[in-house]
Amino acid sequence: MRFGLVPDLVVATPAWRDRHGALIAALPAGTPLRLVTPEVLEAAVSTRSPDGVLAVLPTPDPRPPAPGARFVLALDRLQDPGNLGTLLRLALAGGVEQVWLGEGADPHQPKVLRASSGAAFTLPLDRLAAGQLADRLAQGRRAGLRVVAAVLPSPLWPDPPPYWELDWSLPTVLLLGNEGAGVDPLLLERTDAVVTIPHSQAVESLNVAVAAAPLLLERWRQAAGGGAAGMGTGP
Repeated sequence: MRFGLVPDLVVATPAWRDRHGALIAALPAGTPLRLVTPEVLEAAVSTRSPDGVLAVLPTPDPRPPAPGARFVLALDRLQDPGNLGTLLRLALAGGVEQVWLGEGADPHQPKVLRASSGAAFTLPLDRLAAGQLADRLAQGRRAGLRVVAAVLPSPLWPDPPPYWELDWSLPTVLLLGNEGAGVDPLLLERTDAVVTIPHSQAVESLNVAVAAAPLLLERWRQAAGGGAAGMGTGP
């Protein structure tokens, strides 16, 4: 309820109800409460060992993007719901003000919601159809946002700079790519800079949600007084 959503239905075990009387009392008047056995509840949810309650919520209305955002996360065709949910949680922790989703997983499916720990209800999300993310990046650049893509070393960028050399205090769109294919080359044409995360060559690449953690939190670190190791904006 802290996200402004009112449950259409709450399903709980008697044991959960008895332990959480204050939460039951805080439900809006008229909210249906159905008591079921633990076996029935476990059959109704997709998680293992549920804690005794299930809330049925309406799909939230999209939060409109706020004008003048200085830190945006753009995701190109992210497919895995767990990755998306983790990224949304990281985005909220890192001070991201908007998220642009180029197709990919539904941000309001259960696995995303669980992995995001509520961030999917808090962040302004804009889910775009095929081809629209490129236009949105172009609009962002015209509005003064610098587009920065995370890439692996390649013939096109044999020596991309490490992420900590970038000045993250500038208005920025961080662009992350699909789990398998990375960032679409057409989107890379609309970037102003690229960065990479140096790591052991024992692995070819990092999981996108794992890779996002240092990228999203570096801006927070620099804002806290850490500063950039260099002020480069491109390869």
